[in-house]
Amino acid sequence: MHAHHAKEAPTSGHLPPSQRQLVRGIAVFEAVKGLAALLSAIGLAELLHHDLHQLVLELVGHFGLKPTQSFPHIVLHYADVLNRTPIGTLEILLCSYATLRLTEAYGLWNESAWGAWLGALSGGLYVPFELRHLWHDPSAIGASVLAINLLLVAFLAMQLWRKRG
Repeated sequence: MHAHHAKEAPTSGHLPPSQRQLVRGIAVFEAVKGLAALLSAIGLAELLHHDLHQLVLELVGHFGLKPTQSFPHIVLHYADVLNRTPIGTLEILLCSYATLRLTEAYGLWNESAWGAWLGALSGGLYVPFELRHLWHDPSAIGASVLAINLLLVAFLAMQLWRKRG
């Protein structure tokens, strides 16, 4: 009887297999975001002595776009913001973000309560900004990002609620 019961018990944590897969999927997604931030920090260091505005202008021209078009204009604006921001500040922000995402991924992968708390709280922090963005610039992509984030936050909050009970 013990052998049969052991086969039905989850191999880690207390989650059913389908929920464990979802939590681990979220963990992988968060890890990818963390690694992307680390790669961005490395890439940013490589661009230290380059004029980002000029690089973006060249890239825009390479794709046959005009700098006055909406998307190239936004990218040029943020290239100028990056040029004015001290590199040390950007590196600290990117490394902090990467640390947060990788820590969250580790906690979620191991089904820890603190990982779910970190995921729910950090995901919930984006909601007001996503709502503001959607209010000022409504789009299907913005609505999708908000909906997915709300679903993930709700799922993690539900996991915490179940662990509590």
